[in-house]
Amino acid sequence: MLTATSSFYPLLSKPSSPHINLIPCPALGDLFSLKKRMVRCCHNLNDDGMQNGHVVLCHEEKLRRRFLLFFSFSSGLLSTFPSYGKTKSKNPYDERRLLEQNKRIQKENNVPEDFPSFIREGFEVKVVAPENYIKRDSGLIYRDFEVGEGDCPKDGQQVTFHYVGYNESGRRIDSTYLQGSPAKIRMGTNALIPGFEEGIRDMRPGGKRRIIVPPELGPPVGPSTFFSSKQFEVFDVELLNVKDCQRRTIGFYSDVVCN
Repeated sequence: MLTATSSFYPLLSKPSSPHINLIPCPALGDLFSLKKRMVRCCHNLNDDGMQNGHVVLCHEEKLRRRFLLFFSFSSGLLSTFPSYGKTKSKNPYDERRLLEQNKRIQKENNVPEDFPSFIREGFEVKVVAPENYIKRDSGLIYRDFEVGEGDCPKDGQQVTFHYVGYNESGRRIDSTYLQGSPAKIRMGTNALIPGFEEGIRDMRPGGKRRIIVPPELGPPVGPSTFFSSKQFEVFDVELLNVKDCQRRTIGFYSDVVCN
């Protein structure tokens, strides 16, 4: 930093030439104590002994003011404004808009009557369904259209059923009716997704039920399946019959026969 001659700093030796000396930067306290003297040097141009250095001192005053302003901001001497992080709050208008959008898409996909709606915001999904739907502690939601008669299926028994699978948009993803034959599976063999097996475990032959499977009870995702992402799946199931099964062994051949 450029400074004035030794008349301004009495601790420095008097220079041998009228040129300006380079000295260390003074402490912050010196800036306040020397303020009056610098102002006096800049304004009192007729003072004896100050006429030769008043231009340099005025320039020194400007530099020190800039330095003081910069140091004040960097050291926190000036007050700072508090910053607040923006938090996304749920807007009822956005939920209504998303609900109407989901219903419109479902209508275009010709969903069946009383089909549930879904409000999806990122990974958060809210299910909107009539009051006649029942929600279990596991997260599974279902509604019985017909209860049926007979005993509920048990582990090891074979169940025969028709089903139609839908995604959140109401688009049909699979149907045994279109395939032309019902599905047959043995209970308790992990051949069904957890939510689907839980949904038909307490059904009776002849019963019809709509099952809403949450993502945590749904199938794995990936290119090898028809599920492209973690989302709710809806299944309309018609349980046709329940059969007992026995293992049959003939020589080295063994299989399971269901009657």
